[in-house]
Amino acid sequence: MGNIYKSTRTTIALILVIAVMIGFGAELYDIQIRNNEYYAAQNNTVKTYTVSIEAARGEIVDRNGNPLVTNRQGNSIVLDAAYLPSWSESGKRNEIVFNLLRLFKKNREKYAKNLPIKLKNGKPVFFTKKDDDDYKADIETMKSKDMFNLQPYATAQNCFDAMVEKYELEDYLAKYGAKTVLELGNIHYELTRLLFSVSNPVTIADDVSDKTVAEIKENKALYRGADVRVVAYREYTDSTFAPHIIGTVRKINAEEYERLKNEGYGITDEIGESGIESAMEAYLRGTSGEKTVTIDGDGNVTEEITKEPVQGDTIVLTIDKDLQKIAQKRLQQVCNSVSVRYSTGAVVVENCNNGEILAAASYPTFDLNDYYKHYNRLVKARNTPLYNRFAMGTYAPGSTFKPMMSLAALEEGVISDGTTFFCNKVMKVADREFECMGTHGAENVRTALRDSCNIFFYNCAQKLGIERMNTYGKMVGLGEKTGVEIPEAQGILAGPEYRKRLGTYWAPGDTVQAGIGQSDNLFTPLQLCNYCSIIANGGTRYNMHFVKSRISRSTGAVSETNISTSGNINVKSSNIKIVQEGMRMVATGGGPSKVFANFKTKVACKTGTSQVIVNGVKHNNGFLITFAPYENPELGIATAIEMAGSGTSTAVITKSIINYYYNHNTNEKRAQDYGTLLN
Repeated sequence: MGNIYKSTRTTIALILVIAVMIGFGAELYDIQIRNNEYYAAQNNTVKTYTVSIEAARGEIVDRNGNPLVTNRQGNSIVLDAAYLPSWSESGKRNEIVFNLLRLFKKNREKYAKNLPIKLKNGKPVFFTKKDDDDYKADIETMKSKDMFNLQPYATAQNCFDAMVEKYELEDYLAKYGAKTVLELGNIHYELTRLLFSVSNPVTIADDVSDKTVAEIKENKALYRGADVRVVAYREYTDSTFAPHIIGTVRKINAEEYERLKNEGYGITDEIGESGIESAMEAYLRGTSGEKTVTIDGDGNVTEEITKEPVQGDTIVLTIDKDLQKIAQKRLQQVCNSVSVRYSTGAVVVENCNNGEILAAASYPTFDLNDYYKHYNRLVKARNTPLYNRFAMGTYAPGSTFKPMMSLAALEEGVISDGTTFFCNKVMKVADREFECMGTHGAENVRTALRDSCNIFFYNCAQKLGIERMNTYGKMVGLGEKTGVEIPEAQGILAGPEYRKRLGTYWAPGDTVQAGIGQSDNLFTPLQLCNYCSIIANGGTRYNMHFVKSRISRSTGAVSETNISTSGNINVKSSNIKIVQEGMRMVATGGGPSKVFANFKTKVACKTGTSQVIVNGVKHNNGFLITFAPYENPELGIATAIEMAGSGTSTAVITKSIINYYYNHNTNEKRAQDYGTLLN
């Protein structure tokens, strides 16, 4: 029985084998003979890929059409998967990359180096913060499943060994050593990191010389798969001009790519990182073109541009180029004249009748061309040049707060035009003494503004109370964002609400301190400028903005920025007039009168100081808010200089700005109006 069972099983197995062989034979006959032409055609099927062509970014110009940011043409070296040997031919691919590296080093070209490993005494070590601020994330990415597929605890040597194995670099390690292998690994890692494919060529060297371009074009066999691509690089007419406003551009990172890829971004695209470059990214980036790459069955490649790229729109700023230069120059001079080292500051100039920012400067500043090259040094600098003081810096405003206090007290009826308070230098509140800078005698609202009398405004604060004070503070935009396109701080209005968040309480003495711009009050120079403009224009709060218009590159259509407001503040024009008159008296009889004496343009202003302690030593920050001309205001200006001693010391900045705007009495040549014939 056992033999019969085995014989039957063997027979069945043979029958199955024969049946399978007959099936394969029939299939082979069908492919090779009966339908040979069909399958031959299938074998030669054309494969088609779509490659994105990056569009040049739009230009940025000033309000008069003067170019600030443009593009220049340069050459980058791109590896193209349609021509480069595949990963299965690693020997040929490595040879081509090796030849390219020798060329780059000979011509001193910079090339991709994003592998977070370096050699120290001949041994692989990880990058540190000194090499790369994102070194931890970069190391984590390198060890990830998509890259070297290593455990989190893998060492730098483990990563180096995985790289050698993944890219089959053993022969190069034996022949040339670890340094050459690491350079080769960097190029291969870049291809892996950026998802290299026919549809996604990868740039391995940016902005290379004409000499390198010529050698690659003349030796196509030696550098097979390497292509020269003409690229638009960002160029600045003056790389030190308004860097905190213009901002920076960089390659998109992995997180941004995942978030934006459905909006048409490629993994190698550039993106605005800060400033207007970031705020207007949707318009500046342009529309990518398309190239169709066709590969037939014999490996022949053809290319055709099927969609031309369209450059991004031109962004017209509200900034006046020459006015901005003067603001930056004078701000630097005043900061450097302060006796305390590392004095810093900001200045803002606004058209008080529409919210357009004509100039805004922060000092110290930086050079856009050096931003990425010297980033680590810039970010560690003691005087923080990357910090945007006019938008992000918040300061106790000191006596520049007093025009708002005057307006609130008048409008609420706690004082009138003729109300006086007697100043004998000291005022007692809840067993605490609060001082004035002088003994002024009887002061009304106008003279109190001129003399900056603390006693007068202590009385106003007591009568108003903190809640009503803050109602008017918010009304004129203090402690609230101004609406600018770039990041800005909100600031703080002192009061019980803020103290509650800190877990402390509000005392009666805090109210009188807040009434002279001290206590917890912190505002940005943008807010101080806009608040001054509200008083100047009679009570309209405009939303501040840096963008005047946008010009479409494809159609030429101009889209003007809508002038928007938060509405008119609810105060009587007669009360605003009283405050304006008090501020005019500051310019003619207060501290700044020595700067504005015999000045052709009539101005109105208010100084301010607030105390800061640096290394145990007390200093005064200086502030000045100004509008001009007095009779028909057009400009609102705010200056803030840290450790300047007084607001009056900043008045030379304001004078230079007004002098240029109305008299052009500077060595700078004012730009012609946009759309006029050149002289």
